[in-house]
Amino acid sequence: MTPHDELSGADTRVDVEPTAGRSDPMRVSVAPMMDWTDRHCRFFHRLLTRKALLYTEMVTTGALVHGDVPRHLRFNAEEHPLALQLGGSEPVDLAHCAKLGEDWGYDEINLNCGCPSERVQRGAFGACLMNEPQLVADCVKAMVDVVDVPVTVKHRIGIDKTESYEFVRDFVGAVSDAGCSTFIVHARNAWLKGLSPKQNREIPPLRYELVHRLKHDFPALRFSINGGIAQTAQVHQQLRLLDGVMVGREAYHNPWWLSEWDTAFFGAAPREIGREEVERQMCDYMVGEAAAHGTPWSNVARHMLGLRNGLPGARRWRQVWSDHKLKGESPHAVMAIAHEPAAQTAAID
Repeated sequence: MTPHDELSGADTRVDVEPTAGRSDPMRVSVAPMMDWTDRHCRFFHRLLTRKALLYTEMVTTGALVHGDVPRHLRFNAEEHPLALQLGGSEPVDLAHCAKLGEDWGYDEINLNCGCPSERVQRGAFGACLMNEPQLVADCVKAMVDVVDVPVTVKHRIGIDKTESYEFVRDFVGAVSDAGCSTFIVHARNAWLKGLSPKQNREIPPLRYELVHRLKHDFPALRFSINGGIAQTAQVHQQLRLLDGVMVGREAYHNPWWLSEWDTAFFGAAPREIGREEVERQMCDYMVGEAAAHGTPWSNVARHMLGLRNGLPGARRWRQVWSDHKLKGESPHAVMAIAHEPAAQTAAID
């Protein structure tokens, strides 16, 4: 039995009903992923699921305080429900940025306490903040005091090789006292030394039972679980114990799975939409982005390269949409080439 499938004794003793209902966007969400979940990716995902909660990439407070606010906060109205994830550790700056996020129309403000990268550690935020629960509490309170939308925290179950449940329990207790009622828990430790961010998503063992214990010990709080979840059955399994499930890499690499979510997890009627219609709507979006912002279609198309995974011809289809020799063509022309029989296509060598 794998960690993905295992329900330990701690899991089976959970005796409180999760508080999230089928209409709650938190029930299933797509994780914030650096360099991946930009607004183009989120528009694509929203064509596939209308119900799931979407998250931005992490935006640092420095980028908003000192940088181009519209570039970092602009999004498409179709992306709702949408959460802004912030990275920072200064309460005043986080309050300012949370208010910006609310003013721009985000539905939730999320504080990143889970990223283990050395660059983030140098900025004294991300996963290393779990070592300073009172500072995180101060940050949360500063944000809660200035916005009306929910303020949530995404974090790990521990730091480095310390595997004490009490560590994460006390972290959640301190932060919830400051006004946070929703926690998204990546069910692995963050190793701050010796592992890359990619390795941090794969090597520290998954310990789902600790997240289940948090829900048991804090029944009034809402918990969403993240890490290693890649199948519909796993999502249902976790939703019997928790308020939500957050899916990361599997949602990005196999996006067609998202087209099942509204029916499978939110009880919505099935939608009659096929992959080619989604691709056609993405072409329309690429044309609009080029006209409005000068965005090359390749900046958008990279996010949909998994759309035809598992279908005959998927490799060649990806090659066409990745072919820089076609960048002068319109997106609809590229789509037509991508669906031609291989023998008719001169663009792919």
